[in-house]
Amino acid sequence: MLSNSKLGFGLMRLPKDKNGTIIQEKVNTMVDAFMKSGFTYFDTAYAYAGSEKAMKKALVERYPREAYTIADKLPAWKLKDENDVQRIFEESLSLSGVDYFDFYLMYAQSDEIYAKYKKLHAYDEASKLKEEGKIKHFGISFHDNADVLDMILTENPDIEVVQIQFNYVDYEDPAIQRKACYEVCRKHNKPVIVMEPVKGGNLVNLPKEAKVVYDKWGTMSYASYALRFAVGFDGMMMVLSGMSER
Repeated sequence: MLSNSKLGFGLMRLPKDKNGTIIQEKVNTMVDAFMKSGFTYFDTAYAYAGSEKAMKKALVERYPREAYTIADKLPAWKLKDENDVQRIFEESLSLSGVDYFDFYLMYAQSDEIYAKYKKLHAYDEASKLKEEGKIKHFGISFHDNADVLDMILTENPDIEVVQIQFNYVDYEDPAIQRKACYEVCRKHNKPVIVMEPVKGGNLVNLPKEAKVVYDKWGTMSYASYALRFAVGFDGMMMVLSGMSER
């Protein structure tokens, strides 16, 4: 279930030209460097415009299927009725150029969005797809408070993995509840995938006062400190980094 490394390649913010078109050659180069370094986990989504297609060209068409792990996601705002669950899943498979996803997540779960997924039987459909071998592991990405997460995991014990925002700035914030959500995952014994470990780049572009503190510690990059914080907790399966050309 685990990749050789706990660093994952996020495909949400790929390099684009001035017209907003993904620059495929740069994506190919980034994927090659990532794979050469021994990393194998790639995170995409139907909602990341063009990312599945770019991943297909850079990864799927150039490396054997057993050499990498792919996680994809089902977006709530694209779902109009029950038939859309299967339709979008199959479209994602086609765009990605694969026969199955290693991980398939119910995207951006909150109290309101979870209710919509239940109404459309999306969780039931995901279970069927897993039985058919089209999904190896089923999970959720989550954007709400700890009580809602506890409810979802209690009602759906077959969930295998949870993706949450997690970084050292938000960890103790009572409004964001990252620590509490992490503790709910541990309570239910669910591996955690971390998104936003550098808080959208904010933990790289630090204020001067913070830079002074880190610079006294050594020569590691500011991003490295943030990633090491996230991966240092028990139960962390993967830490995602949104990859760009910088």
